[in-house]
Amino acid sequence: MNMETTIIPLVTDEQKQAEEIWRKSIPAQVFLNYFFAINYHIQEADDAMGGLQHLPFFRAHQAELTEADVQAITKLLHASWSTEYALRATAELGDEDYLRNALHWTFPQAYHTIMAGLQAFLYTAGVRSNNPSLIRREVGRLVVRNAYPRPISFYAAGAYGDFSIHRLPLAGYKAGLHIASKEIDAQAQIGQFLRTTRKLKAQATRQQVQANPNTALRSQKTGKVLDKWTAAHWQQITWRLGYTTIFDLLGRLRISQTSREIERFVEAEIDFKLFHQSLLNIVSYLNGIHETYVAKAMGLERYQQVVAELPKHLQNSFVQERLHTRVEPQLRDNEPTMRMAA
Repeated sequence: MNMETTIIPLVTDEQKQAEEIWRKSIPAQVFLNYFFAINYHIQEADDAMGGLQHLPFFRAHQAELTEADVQAITKLLHASWSTEYALRATAELGDEDYLRNALHWTFPQAYHTIMAGLQAFLYTAGVRSNNPSLIRREVGRLVVRNAYPRPISFYAAGAYGDFSIHRLPLAGYKAGLHIASKEIDAQAQIGQFLRTTRKLKAQATRQQVQANPNTALRSQKTGKVLDKWTAAHWQQITWRLGYTTIFDLLGRLRISQTSREIERFVEAEIDFKLFHQSLLNIVSYLNGIHETYVAKAMGLERYQQVVAELPKHLQNSFVQERLHTRVEPQLRDNEPTMRMAA
């Protein structure tokens, strides 16, 4: 054999194929990293059990509710719990391949169970709307006002190109492509998630503003709709963005149910069981917070009655478990604060 003319390939076809799969998996891996990081940040926090009783906002929370109000809130809670039940059933029943293909419905399920629980909480705070923009704006204000425990009180603010991250001191570090193993990794990845999500929102808002002749920013010289924007132009629409919070990050799950987006994940080589577990933990944590707020506004006894009268599929489930481990311990020292309106 003539060694001079024999070409030994540096990269085999199998290695090329593996590299191509890895490259295609990067967007899905990054998305998994983000949600794992949020879960890691929650689990690592000292007050991961909820920590609501330490918040002045929570201690002051009360409501005047009619029986009709209680029924409306109960309906929202049932929607939240039934959706969480379905999400949990998928995670418990599925192997890796099943979980991979289940993303078409588990992504939106995770989003909708949290949103229904959030609406129940907002109802007790006087915000009674199905409008997603209004809900997002109101919950953004509540996050900034410290209505939520420290692990999820982070948010982004500011104009495009000048975003600021709050309550995540390590968010300025560069995010890696690996699953978080330290708090610095988790905060860096959450910070990146906040920035990219706020950037998408800013770009979508600009497109919306410029598509409307009544709101479009125009050239002072020609009067034509502006194509190129300066920092000053971005500043003019910042008020429309509100704050970017964990609820905006969860909104990315709803957006990702579109077929083109979801295929990136279905075809990827990532740890789907870890993804589902991270989502479930975040869902349980946030739903537990909203349930505790509702129980405080409704009065613990009345809330216990709501849980006792659950539909059959929710009897002796995660709902009762959270009542005993999360809701009751934080309300035991509080008198029921619901005042039944006339």
